[in-house]
Amino acid sequence: MVTDLVSLAIIALIAVICPIICKLIPNKAVPETVLLLTAGALAGPHLLNIVHVTDATSLLSDLGLAFLFLLAGYEISPKSLTGAEGKRGAATWFATFAIAFLVVAAWPSFSLFSVDGMAVAIALTTTALGTLLPILQERGLMGTRIGTEILAYGTWGELLPVLAMTLLLSTRAKWETMLILLAFIAIALIAATVPKQAERLGGWLYRFVVENANTNSQMLVRTVNLLLIGLTAISALFDLDIVLGAFAAGFIMRYLIPDGNPTLEMKHSAMAYGFFIPLFFVMSGAKIDVTAIAANPELLVLFIALLLFVRALPIFVSLSFGKTSRDMTVPERLTVAFYCTTALPIIVAVTTVAVNAGAMDQGTASVLVAAGGITVFIMPLLASVTARSVNAHLGEALREIREQPRAVAHILAEHRRRERELHRQLKARLREAGLRHSDVFDLTERCPDGICPVPPEADDDGR
Repeated sequence: MVTDLVSLAIIALIAVICPIICKLIPNKAVPETVLLLTAGALAGPHLLNIVHVTDATSLLSDLGLAFLFLLAGYEISPKSLTGAEGKRGAATWFATFAIAFLVVAAWPSFSLFSVDGMAVAIALTTTALGTLLPILQERGLMGTRIGTEILAYGTWGELLPVLAMTLLLSTRAKWETMLILLAFIAIALIAATVPKQAERLGGWLYRFVVENANTNSQMLVRTVNLLLIGLTAISALFDLDIVLGAFAAGFIMRYLIPDGNPTLEMKHSAMAYGFFIPLFFVMSGAKIDVTAIAANPELLVLFIALLLFVRALPIFVSLSFGKTSRDMTVPERLTVAFYCTTALPIIVAVTTVAVNAGAMDQGTASVLVAAGGITVFIMPLLASVTARSVNAHLGEALREIREQPRAVAHILAEHRRRERELHRQLKARLREAGLRHSDVFDLTERCPDGICPVPPEADDDGR
């Protein structure tokens, strides 16, 4: 008990310090997630040994992972799955999986048809959409064309690896896994249908939940928590990964609240990002064996390079030939591809399955998780560089530098000033058109002082 409390106190301290450090870094170049992972690795059992991986902290970490995928599933719009961009994103994922399959088949360190090989193949195809969303919101990309493409590819890059992990990493016979998966889907459908019918009938229980949404009972929050924890528990009972249950809970939330509920979103974001999600990233870092990374840096570099080859390159090619995206500039396509190569939570999940099955040693898993953590830093950084070239005509600046090499500092300063001016003009146009991204996604602006206005189309009960 004392060990667990001390570990939680240190994790809470890290969770407070990391955003402050992130704020002090110019242009927010280092995402908060990277700092949380790094702090966890330093404080974990492999270095300072002041944060311990116990059953209690591991359970809380699993809840953090569940909240991360709950919010990711909730943010996914049906258009991201069924629209033209969504269909292209799904087809591209299958192409990336085929490429990953061939890569692992040619990789002597892993056996393709064993758990470790399949885990690596799945890890190479993933996009950490839940991790990306806060970064995209901070950078004002939600609601833009680039943001829409990222969501289309990222949605399938998170959903399909979850399903692949369920089907391909199970030690059961495939027909047993399919039956169990179908049973889970049936339970999830019931979990979605019952509240919808209760809302339609408007019975006493439904009215009680709505009327006590913001009282001490917090019935809406408790109901969503029941949905989340219930489905993750069922996933565990069925020997499926809890990520599947959490993702399903997010989809069900979006189905039940298609137009969103700002107050509920604010409360769950506060719970998730205030405690559980930072704890998950710190604990993920604590499991990284830094000495194993130092002993095998080639695997770290190779895995990141393979992520670019397997995930980023097919997305870039897909954007180049898509009917609705072929007119995008090269920097725009690179920006989407780099963002969609950000990977971490699924890598943590698949390597954990492989280690627990005895098919992968902890040292290799640590290197792969560390590589996923590095992508959370390097891919958004590369994407921001290409995005700036979109907004500020980097090619023109390079031509000026070639013509006047002695005026490099002045040209770069002017380039930066022009970039800021273009961003200011873009925000002004979005604001005039009523499309400011924060109006849709920033809960602090939607809910000042924690009080969210009832949407105009809502009825007296706030439904």
